[in-house]
Amino acid sequence: MSVVVRLRSAVCLLGRFPALAGIDLDVATGEVVLLSGPNGSGKTTLLRMLAGLVPMYSGEGTVLGRDLAHDRRGARRELSLVGHETFCYDDLTVRENLHFAAGAARRELDAADAALERLGLEPVRDVVHRRLSAGQRRRLALAVALARDPRLLLLDEPHAGLDAEGRAVLDAVVRAAPAEGRTVLLASHELERARPLAHREVALSAGQAVAANVEAQLETARFGEVPA
Repeated sequence: MSVVVRLRSAVCLLGRFPALAGIDLDVATGEVVLLSGPNGSGKTTLLRMLAGLVPMYSGEGTVLGRDLAHDRRGARRELSLVGHETFCYDDLTVRENLHFAAGAARRELDAADAALERLGLEPVRDVVHRRLSAGQRRRLALAVALARDPRLLLLDEPHAGLDAEGRAVLDAVVRAAPAEGRTVLLASHELERARPLAHREVALSAGQAVAANVEAQLETARFGEVPA
């Protein structure tokens, strides 16, 4: 099983503050890994560092075979980050935003249309982003991520702002990810909702990985089975 993410003593600074203070982490192809921990533990910074949005200050790290120390943006076309902001264009429609995202990642437009349908956004396909509800914007952000057909999907509190139907759609996307060749890192405070989706859990505290759910990792060593 190939390694998608590998970190050794990785440090990331926000100003002079070590948001990540020497973290070690391995994530294999097809895993769904839950990142847990209190506010300020480093979950969001970890996802942003893996996405190449903030630099690794010291240590060693690779994402999809790209060295974070020398080419932190190298894997950008092969991953997607869904965070608190959608980063969609207000004056573009839902469908136009999806087509733009797919084109920027050099993907076929069919992938954008498939994501539109999968996320239940057909009824608002011609609505511009600024007129969407908060829940519709969250769905669009996930659809944009899927339109890029990423090998690595990074999700930061993805259930926030979604109604019950939207949460069910998100859960289905995460459960299907391994079979679709995707690896998922999911940061969440909603542990009762997120834990059933994950192969294993890594807890963060003060910018370090302090514990991991080893039993769950062993039970799902084939990575093709996600707990129901």
